[in-house]
Amino acid sequence: MSLTFNIQNTTPEGGRRATLNLPHGPVETPVFMPVGTVASVKAVPQDILETNGAQGKGAQIILANTYHLYLRPGHELVRRMGGVHKFMSWNRPMLTDSGGFQVFSLKGLRKITPEGVEFRSHLDGSKHFFSPEHSISVQIALGADIIMAFDECVETPATWERTRESMGLTHAWAARSKDYFEAHKHEVPWHEAKSGATQNLFGIVQGGMYADLRRESAERLVEIGFPGYAIGGLAVGEPREVTREMIARTLEHLPADKPRYVMGVGYPDEIEEYARMGVDMMDCVLPTRAGRHGLLFARNPETGLIERMNIKKKEYAEDQGPIDPACTCQVCARYTRAYLRHLYSAQEPLSAVLNSIHNLAFYLDTMDRVRAACNSGN
Repeated sequence: MSLTFNIQNTTPEGGRRATLNLPHGPVETPVFMPVGTVASVKAVPQDILETNGAQGKGAQIILANTYHLYLRPGHELVRRMGGVHKFMSWNRPMLTDSGGFQVFSLKGLRKITPEGVEFRSHLDGSKHFFSPEHSISVQIALGADIIMAFDECVETPATWERTRESMGLTHAWAARSKDYFEAHKHEVPWHEAKSGATQNLFGIVQGGMYADLRRESAERLVEIGFPGYAIGGLAVGEPREVTREMIARTLEHLPADKPRYVMGVGYPDEIEEYARMGVDMMDCVLPTRAGRHGLLFARNPETGLIERMNIKKKEYAEDQGPIDPACTCQVCARYTRAYLRHLYSAQEPLSAVLNSIHNLAFYLDTMDRVRAACNSGN
């Protein structure tokens, strides 16, 4: 089998401690997945990703983006290089999204039909077309362990009628994605090297901010049948309590024995909360994006609460302390807040590197704490 999911423990709140076994190795869940949009987690080299945070274990699984790699350098080039793992020298598990979110965020540059989406590249204006079949074809060429069905992300806010119409398109495309995948899954670049293992196609639950549509979407995708399920279309501007409610209401209708993935979330306290609710996988660009803008995360030693630190502030100009005294990352072990503020103020590229390394370590350590709590059933 190309995927197994073994639950070791659960908590009264619904949290799960499990192991997700994939062709390129095991993943201990709940897990946070750093985003490497163009086969690169911004400003962080792969060797540091492998050892950063979480007791030196590093990131267990990372993401790459289908839309961006399709445009540059091209999925066929990546296939010729042996797939995205070999191309970027990353031997641990990977996930690619379908490109749907990026295509639909182009707004005036795209046209949606039941067959797929015609869009213009944000790079040079050239015209392209993504159907469910083409999205899966590109993802097979890239070769990530987990790939995603092509879906439509409805705008927020949207009416119930508009959301249900969009959801129907997502379901039709999910079935087409699965049909194409089943017919072509052995074309993955590393198929022979992994003794016949294949990729794993996850479905994506949509339904906007409507609990009844979320239930309908989850039930329909379970009928189609996937080895794992993602909850998409959240963290797009709605209040946090609405995000939480939609996650909770969707989890009720997803199989307990399959991995559950919430896409595109969030701040450290949010991923901690969602993991305790029973979410197994999460991803977000926030750790590196925030780091590039001087926003760092730390845990208050007295309250244990997660705090956000704007390193640009003058109060840090002569602060000799680390970002977080309890953090064991290489940045906190060596550099002061004063120096990090100086790097940011001087627009030194090293600022983005060090800030991103720390923030990623903080996220990985947060998930390590949650896994420990799940182990104890607390």
